[in-house]
Amino acid sequence: MATKSESKTKEVKLPGEIFSQKFNPALVHQALTSYLSSKRQGSVLLKNRSDVRGGGKKPFKQKGTGRARAGTIRSPIWVGGGVTFNGLKNHTKKINKKMAKKAITSILSKFKAEKRLHVIDEIKFKSPKTKEALNILRKNKIESGLIVLNDPEENTILSIRNIKNINFIMLSDLNP
Repeated sequence: MATKSESKTKEVKLPGEIFSQKFNPALVHQALTSYLSSKRQGSVLLKNRSDVRGGGKKPFKQKGTGRARAGTIRSPIWVGGGVTFNGLKNHTKKINKKMAKKAITSILSKFKAEKRLHVIDEIKFKSPKTKEALNILRKNKIESGLIVLNDPEENTILSIRNIKNINFIMLSDLNP
């Protein structure tokens, strides 16, 4: 005999210091640019002087021209030459912690103003049932979105992970 599992939800009132901020597009752009550029891999193929094609012949004689001596046209100081230090490229852009937090509060405030943000304080499932999670989402009229979990239980993760157009992340991983 199977017992019917229950799920419960509880809506909360949102704090004004986070969800009533003025939208700052410049700060949001800076935070988003920092986040996306920091995700870049940086393993671009750069050629050193031995990898660049050509330059096998000495470009001009050693003495008598009045120019600096040169052994190859593929030297790093020549146009078309190799790269001096061709290791990994660092694309990270730093943003202050306060600025990043302010940008996230600005984004959350805008979502609240546009009625694109639903905050449910507690979602608990007695057993991992995707159907129950779908019922909760339909009840709140949510078709797609991102669920931010503060302290997830295994049943909650198992219930929502297979729903189309719904993703979830931890609160500590929240980003612009």
